[in-house]
Amino acid sequence: MSRIVYVDGQYVNEADAKISVFDRGFLFADAVYEVTAVLNSKLVEFAGHLERLQRSCRELSLTMPVAPAQLKTIHEELIKKNNLVEGGIYLQISRGNAGDRDFAFPGAEVKPTLVLFTQSRPVIDSPKVKTGIKVVTMPDIRWHRRDIKTVGLLAPCLAKEYAHANDADDAFLVENGFITEGSSSNAYIVLADNTIVTRPLSNDILHGITRKALLVLAARDGIKVEERLFTPDEAYHAKEAFISSATTFVWPVVSIDGKPVGDGKPGPISLRLRDIYVELAKAEVA
Repeated sequence: MSRIVYVDGQYVNEADAKISVFDRGFLFADAVYEVTAVLNSKLVEFAGHLERLQRSCRELSLTMPVAPAQLKTIHEELIKKNNLVEGGIYLQISRGNAGDRDFAFPGAEVKPTLVLFTQSRPVIDSPKVKTGIKVVTMPDIRWHRRDIKTVGLLAPCLAKEYAHANDADDAFLVENGFITEGSSSNAYIVLADNTIVTRPLSNDILHGITRKALLVLAARDGIKVEERLFTPDEAYHAKEAFISSATTFVWPVVSIDGKPVGDGKPGPISLRLRDIYVELAKAEVA
């Protein structure tokens, strides 16, 4: 079945959706995005995604094209129009179409472009939860404002492709000898005493909405968390490792660079965190 998507105030069939070749999102990756999970036909942690979207726009002097309340309405309409039960909604705001290609930002008369579409996929019963994922390490070649969720994602695409070419599912990115994050996720390891270690917030990583919730849930569950840098070698010798993102929630990592993490199976801390996050998400959409 063809999807209904949203483009600048209109709900249209995906085959009829169009933006200009002069749109700055297309020409310069001058755009930001968010992906919000959907469970039971309802949005998960939308307030957090909206807050981060507004921050990304502020950091790029990008005007929000509609009010926050209207954004939520658009999300909910797309869920209804596409009968989406489980998956996610992708939102993108670009600086718009200035009528030509010019590096300089256009004037205020140019209206930002707003696009949203749904993606139907398993979130709760993903097979990756049971099997875990394999990752490889590689240099982090991204720009130095990773805290802004921009659509300039060629480096993460290259990382995914490198991982797949090396019989892995994903990559852990490394800068100055330390792991920053996954190609499209936050990264964590679990020490022998069950302490979770993850990199602290800075411009070097995305400020994950799921990450924020997981750290709160871990504390409530009596699991110690250290926000500090960690090396690939420390990850090789960790008891467990895992990633988090809006639509994966938590996926265990069972090998890094061909070396098994722990016993090479999804670990109890990773699975416990996933379980309590799923409980939180289900309660929100009940």
